[in-house]
Amino acid sequence: MWAAVGLSLVVLLVTYITHWITQWRNPKCNGVLPPGSMGWPLVGETLNAMTTSYSIDLHPFFKTRLQKYGPIFRTSLAGKPVVVSTDPKFNSYLFQQEGKLVELWYLDSFTKIFKISDEVNGADNIHKYIRSIALNHLGAGTLKEKLLPLIEKRVVKTLASWSSQESVEVKQASSVMLFNFGAENLIGYDAETSSDNLSEKFSKILSTFLSIPLNVPGTAYHNCLKDREKITTLLRDMLKKRRTSPDTHRGDFLDQISSDMDKEKFLSEDFVVYALFGVLFAGYHPISSIMALAFSLLAEHPAALEELTAENEALLKNRENPNSSLTWDEYKSMTFTRQVVNETLRLGNVAPALFRRALKDIPVNGFTIPAGWTIMVLTSALQLSPNTFTDPLEFNPWRWKDLDSLVVSKNFMPFGRGSRQCAGAEYSRVFLATFLHVLVTKYRWTTIKGARIARSPMLGFGDGIHIKFEDKKN
Repeated sequence: MWAAVGLSLVVLLVTYITHWITQWRNPKCNGVLPPGSMGWPLVGETLNAMTTSYSIDLHPFFKTRLQKYGPIFRTSLAGKPVVVSTDPKFNSYLFQQEGKLVELWYLDSFTKIFKISDEVNGADNIHKYIRSIALNHLGAGTLKEKLLPLIEKRVVKTLASWSSQESVEVKQASSVMLFNFGAENLIGYDAETSSDNLSEKFSKILSTFLSIPLNVPGTAYHNCLKDREKITTLLRDMLKKRRTSPDTHRGDFLDQISSDMDKEKFLSEDFVVYALFGVLFAGYHPISSIMALAFSLLAEHPAALEELTAENEALLKNRENPNSSLTWDEYKSMTFTRQVVNETLRLGNVAPALFRRALKDIPVNGFTIPAGWTIMVLTSALQLSPNTFTDPLEFNPWRWKDLDSLVVSKNFMPFGRGSRQCAGAEYSRVFLATFLHVLVTKYRWTTIKGARIARSPMLGFGDGIHIKFEDKKN
């Protein structure tokens, strides 16, 4: 009898699991789902998407599925059903439907790390507020009037320090420079006097974005949450000090948002702390990866390095005082430098996708994207498409002279698009251009080891990029 009962339980369990897997792999839809696969329950195809690829090309996870299923396909990543789109026409339509058919969205691991609630995630007024004050402190006006000379001063100091060392791993070193500069100017953080190495803690967080948000001791996600708590504790203390001690005011981002807490109901202490957390993170990671990639690309393309150097040295020769600071007019005149920046951003694809959530069922090309599903606009595929960019894997800054601006707007989105474009987009471009300006006019460099691309699918470098710097005056 007990054997029969046991067998019945096994049969029921197998039946339940089979039914569960079948439902997972065949989600409900009021129409026809885009082609694709949902992978295994809960895990989906996340592990495949996180495998490391040693190429500048599109990550194999996406490339093989685009070849198999076409420009729109379904999958499951980090526990969420996802439709991936590389269709420029459909993507452009989606961005026009913000707040109607779609809303800004992030994967669960991201929302839990940054504590972004559903209410905040879809609130246009909150996003507009954060973007507005970020532009106040990082936008073109502030760059022109205040930040440009400070950026150049920091780059000069940093490169002088690098040149005194046997070699420098430029990805990590760039991260430290960029984070410390941004944190100093946005919240008054002084890396030299602080006992907390914030840049290191932020660097550890990046690897968890495509992970399953499982808070189990020993996992990367668990360790990430511990680092997050240390960071937010420090930010909370800084916020309280600003609010209670007027003599600490600096007129920066932290001052403005803390002052606005008395005017805006949604600006609770927790919200402000995590807004600061997010702004600091966004301000350094993408640029440091692009800086590191630029060393590799310029070393492989001496003609581009030669023209870049000539353009920037010409700026110095045309000055009345060769030792004066870089001006805004000079920055705007650096045509080829900006082309190098654009081409490195295009190939780097540091943020390989933009995410939206479907508010309603969305018909597309005979398929239906169900309400509630995540839509991944795969900008990395757009920026490496041979339909837009001839020889897309080739580093060719000169291509930007002839590209149509409308085509570029639909296929080149390193900082997002439209009202959702990163408020730090111009800040990033200025920092990159200034860094290249100081680098090529004052230094020679040699790659000691590394420079191997390692996408997973975010841009990385398997062995780092170790560079030896030498002052041109020596």
